[in-house]
Amino acid sequence: MTTRPIRIAPSILSADFSRLGDEIVALDAAGADYFHVDIMDGHFVPNISFGPMVMQSIRKLTIKPFDVHLMIAPVDPYITAFAKAGADSITVHAEAGPHLQRSLQAIKAEGKRTGVAINPATPLAAVENILDDIDLLLVMSINPGFGGQAFIPHAMEKIRQANALIGNRPIELEVDGGVSADNARELATAGINVFVAGTAILGGNDATTYAPRIAAIRQAANSRSA
Repeated sequence: MTTRPIRIAPSILSADFSRLGDEIVALDAAGADYFHVDIMDGHFVPNISFGPMVMQSIRKLTIKPFDVHLMIAPVDPYITAFAKAGADSITVHAEAGPHLQRSLQAIKAEGKRTGVAINPATPLAAVENILDDIDLLLVMSINPGFGGQAFIPHAMEKIRQANALIGNRPIELEVDGGVSADNARELATAGINVFVAGTAILGGNDATTYAPRIAAIRQAANSRSA
């Protein structure tokens, strides 16, 4: 089993949108590895976030990768728009459409890294046949739609199983939901290398707290057991 480098991906869904640009700059300076961009449509998930125009407007503020998580259905018609808006990786939900492999082909055609997300009730069997088509597997540890939710405990075992399923493939294993410095070590030990954190980093929206919070998650994750 290969050891993948730890990446911290603040979720900008928790940013203060009245000064979104300043938040991006602050997170960049605070040590973010990726920017996790949650796109929600009010249909696939019970919330609405923003579209490609907003993402494009903040893209110029950082050279860090944009890890774009499309919680929308149907998803295929929007892949090109988010690719052009500056996504580096595009993650689609296994549950969001009838032809997952076709969606991944569309992402690859745009020259972007491919990701698949699975919700808490979705079995890993949903991704077994497309592992060789993806660069990232996102295990949701909350039901998508809102930030600030508590980590669902049974997600930990699914993460362990996902890590075993990935094996030595060059696939990043990402978790989203209820991530904090308190559970980062256990998550990393289970196989996670990309940590999406919203409230744990951006709670209170005080930029002076971002660097120590990112560092705390990173330190906990790097203390993982072999």
